[in-house]
Order: sequence, then C-alpha cells, then structure tokens
Amino acid sequence: MDKCPPIVYTCAVTLDQKIAAKKARVGVMGLGYVGLPLSVAFARRGFRVTGIEVDARRAGQLRRGRSYIEDVPSADIQRLMREGFFEVRTDDAALGRLDVVVICVQTPLRKTKEPDISNILSACGRIARRLRKGGLVVLESTTYPGTTEEAVRPALEVGGLKAGRDFHLAFSPERVDPGNPRWNIENTPKVVGGINAASTRSAALLYSQVISRVVPVTSATAAELVKLLENTFRAVNIALVNELAQICDRLGLNVWEVVEAAATKPFGFMPFWPGPGIGGHCIPKDPQLLTWKMKTLNFEPRFITLASTVNGLMPVYTASRVARALNEDRKAVRDSRVLVLGVAYKPDVGDHRESPALDVMHLLAEDGARVSYYDPFVPEVRAAGRVWRRAALTDALIKAADIVVILTAHKAVDYQRVCLLARRVFDARNATAGLRGRIERL
Repeated sequence: MDKCPPIVYTCAVTLDQKIAAKKARVGVMGLGYVGLPLSVAFARRGFRVTGIEVDARRAGQLRRGRSYIEDVPSADIQRLMREGFFEVRTDDAALGRLDVVVICVQTPLRKTKEPDISNILSACGRIARRLRKGGLVVLESTTYPGTTEEAVRPALEVGGLKAGRDFHLAFSPERVDPGNPRWNIENTPKVVGGINAASTRSAALLYSQVISRVVPVTSATAAELVKLLENTFRAVNIALVNELAQICDRLGLNVWEVVEAAATKPFGFMPFWPGPGIGGHCIPKDPQLLTWKMKTLNFEPRFITLASTVNGLMPVYTASRVARALNEDRKAVRDSRVLVLGVAYKPDVGDHRESPALDVMHLLAEDGARVSYYDPFVPEVRAAGRVWRRAALTDALIKAADIVVILTAHKAVDYQRVCLLARRVFDARNATAGLRGRIERL
C-alpha cells in the first residue's frame, strides 16, 4: 500500500503523541453541516480547534455564540469559545500553526452533472502555502474515487512538501445525518483511508479520540468509494420502491401496505419507503459522482443511471397525481389553491437542500396553481428564481385550499386536524396512516 517513503519517524511520533495527548492543534475548513459538528466534537474532547469559514455572515453568527445547525446547541458554541477550545476565523493566518487540517467544504455538481471540486482545490491551495512538515491533512468532502490521490495530493505538494514523506494525507467520509437523535458523530463508526500506512494510522488515531469506532481501509480511494456505495445503495433502493409505488397505483394497491407486509420477513428484506423524490446534499449527488468517474474509465453504470432517472422523475409523477386528484373534483390545476405541508428534504429538520418538495411546488406553480406552504422549520424557500414565505397554518388556510399536499411528514403537524378540515389531501409520505378524510396516498 505504501507508495512513498514513510514520514521521518520522529515527525510521526511527534504528531501521534500530540494527538494522543490532545495537544495537536486541529483546524476545520468549512463550518457547515459537517464541519461545525466535527469542530465541536473535537473541542468537547479537549482539542484546541480553529474553524475556518469563508462566509463572513456565518462566521459572525458563530462568534456571537449562535449556531445555525440544529444538531449543535448555541450553548455549546458559547462555552467552548469562552473556555478557549474553539475559535472561528475567516482568514488563513492560523493554518501555519495547525498540526491537523480537516477539509469539509461543499462539492456540488455542475449543470452538466460533472463534479465540481473547485472548493476542495481552493482549500488545498490555501493549506499548501502554510502546510507544516509532519502534519496531517484529511479530506471529508464527498467526492469521486481518486480525488485524494489525483487532485488533492498534487495541490498540497505545490509548496515543496511531499505527501507520505513530509506530511500525512487521508480521506475519511462524513456520515452526518442531520436531526438523527440516535446516531451522531461520536457514535457513528468512522471509515479512514490514507495514501500510505502511516497516514492511515495517524488519521485513525485522530478520529479515535472522539469517535467510538474507527474502521481503517487500505487506501484513500477505497474510503472514497465506501461513501459513494452507502448513498448509492440508498438511492437505488429508493428508486425501486418509487417504481413500486407507480406499479401499485396501476394495480389499485396501497404501496405502504405492501412494503409493511414485506418487511415482516425476518431475513433477506430491508424496507425502503416511496416519496416525491430524493433530497439532501448527498443522496441525489453521490451516485452521479460515481457515474461520472466510471464513464471516464469507459464503463457505463447502467443500474445506477436508471435509479437516478427514476428518482429524478418522482416530482413530475407526484405533481401529476396532484393534478389527477384535482381533476376528480372537476378542478384544473390552474388557479387551484394548493397548500403544501413540509418543504424540508427529511422530517423534523430545516434542511431543504435539493428537496423534491421544491420541484413539486415549482411544477404546480408553472401550471398555474396558487401554491402556498407551511413548514415549522423553514421560514422561507427559493426555487426556480422565486421566493416563497411560510404561511400560518390556520383553520381558514386549510379550509380554503382545494388540496393539501403532504411532501414532508414533520411530527409537529397535527395531521388529524388537517384531514378533518381539508377538502382533499394528497399524502406523499403516509403521514395520514389510520386517519379519516378525503385522502389519497402516493
């Protein structure tokens, strides 16, 4: 596995000793849904952490002790800053005194579905100018297999230091699940793969200080593929059950009943649930990263491509089902009052990145519907150049709607009240299971 001479032994010992004694200075570049919880986790365990955030507005909020991530309490930010374990900077001056730098920047797709690693390369360029000999750099941003070796490594080596000889380099995929009350950074197993054995060892030692179980793999590329497999697995199975929902519609069956019954089998089956599409920053994107990489190697991953197509068309199918329900009431989509409940991409969080609800709203609005929405966690959304602001979920609003469309099933919503007051409900999430009313389900 070692492709380079190992780092000079005294440097490796110094870094590992610093990590074990919690004397290593840790930097985290990018304080979003991944970087901020990770920074706080290290700071809670006694590491001195510098968070580097280029968004001045976000940095200002954190300096005032205000968290913008649901899973990170503002009180924790305030305490850790007060005790000197956490600081936030917008400049790179601190990079020169850090022993460890973890890159947690966004990796979006271009409109052409190609990966955009410009944020990663920008972070690497900033690190390279101040990189310390004997240090450790870890990439956590989700990306295509080979990024660490093919792009990150040369970008960090421009300053003259060589990865695997002068500093450690590894990849460790983030496994953050916003709003999950059971699994967090500390108790979710952490996969780590370095460019050589020494890099893997130091990165594993680092994460073992804050995470209960660390899983080393043989290379950074293997660790990159682990992440893509996890989310591609979900995307493919969601596509299967989304197609099953359409099959059940044509057969006059209840897809929720079918999946629930199948899930009683104690072996060989894992339930997945249909919906109006897939959302969030990872599941829609990650299969595309793998598809792009394989096409560069002259291989067409047909199964993954098909799953992405099925999931991508679910907002269109959902909007068509809403139109069909309105038609049964002798109403056209145009000028119908449509009330959407839930625009976040998953229940009980405010994260609406890539939410399929936004696509459904846009499609209905394009066809002339008067769309409003309520989401207890999202005060405002922007989609297709338009701004929607949250309406108050009053009895009058529910009664006035020609149809109420449930796109995200937040527990805070009283669906019994909605079903009793609404003229008609289309439920894409089975939030109304067991309730009475004029309800049609996906």
